[in-house]
Amino acid sequence: MLRRREPVPFAFLAEADRFRSNVAPPPRQRSSAGQIAGRWLLGLTLVAGLVGSLVLGMPALSTPSDTQTQQSQASQGH
Repeated sequence: MLRRREPVPFAFLAEADRFRSNVAPPPRQRSSAGQIAGRWLLGLTLVAGLVGSLVLGMPALSTPSDTQTQQSQASQGH
């Protein structure tokens, strides 16, 4: 069963689904060597910052395992 489309007040909207452009988009411009080096440098800087913060933050996050746990005098019954 064929359904007929409802009338649309604007003709260009009714024919928009059938429209195809014959104009191709312009080709992408190739990145220069300086742009590629800049992207690599930015990426390496970000990775080095994350690794550095992890290295500097690990001692603060770890609990010392060689020291004895201290108990208060109240827990010992004094």
